[in-house]
Amino acid sequence: MLDAILQPWPWYVSGPLIALVMLFLLLTGKNFGMSSNLRTMCSIGGAGKAADFFKFDWKSQLWNLMVVVGAVLGGFFASQYMSEDATIDLSENTVVSLEAAGFQNAGDAYLPEEIFGWEAVTSFKGLMILIVGGLLIGFGTRWAGGCTSGHAISGISNLQLPSLIAVIGFFIGGIIMTFFILPYLL
Repeated sequence: MLDAILQPWPWYVSGPLIALVMLFLLLTGKNFGMSSNLRTMCSIGGAGKAADFFKFDWKSQLWNLMVVVGAVLGGFFASQYMSEDATIDLSENTVVSLEAAGFQNAGDAYLPEEIFGWEAVTSFKGLMILIVGGLLIGFGTRWAGGCTSGHAISGISNLQLPSLIAVIGFFIGGIIMTFFILPYLL
């Protein structure tokens, strides 16, 4: 029984659970999104003294901070207790493409050392990618009025057209990044 619980849940179980959470949030008048937690944490830290954007009742958003705690704990629990090994079942074409891009052990781990290892992150190029990427993500999230999870899960479930447009833009941006920009950065 415990072994069945510790396996990843299929879409037909996790999908309806997400729908129930969204229904509950809709009925209680709350919106879900990870980027709003950063605003809450900055407000808790006193950023409201420097910018009006952070002046709001952050105590009303403490429930959403539990989402961050749950995501961190859930990710840790899943990686430590629900994963037998870190190998990924990639197609042969994907392995060949990744090796051509410079990845030594394509499919051996979820986080390739060439991108996520300390040597890559602490290099000048790695630091610039982190800084510029972070600024672009922060700007885009603020400009779009939320992050991918907020728009894709909460916004679309509330039938908000701007969220649908934002999600389409996120996917187009991801495709452009993956196929046209990322190969030149690696």
